[in-house]
Amino acid sequence: MDWRDHIAVDPRILVGKPIVKGMRISVELVIDLLAAGWTHEQILDSYPGLKVDDVRACLAYASELLHGEKVFPLQLA
Repeated sequence: MDWRDHIAVDPRILVGKPIVKGMRISVELVIDLLAAGWTHEQILDSYPGLKVDDVRACLAYASELLHGEKVFPLQLA
């Protein structure tokens, strides 16, 4: 599964935040819900338009962003 089939960025929708295609549900919201302990089933029940592959695409998108992130060592005082 390619996340690009499920995720879109449009500056006219949610000020350009990545969203699930065809919806106004942001990737950020889905990741926040998962981080808060929600299960895939709880998310799908609360947002009936979402599909399992949409949730997986949100995770894949976040993962790809983190793989490209540069990490700088912390400067301890």
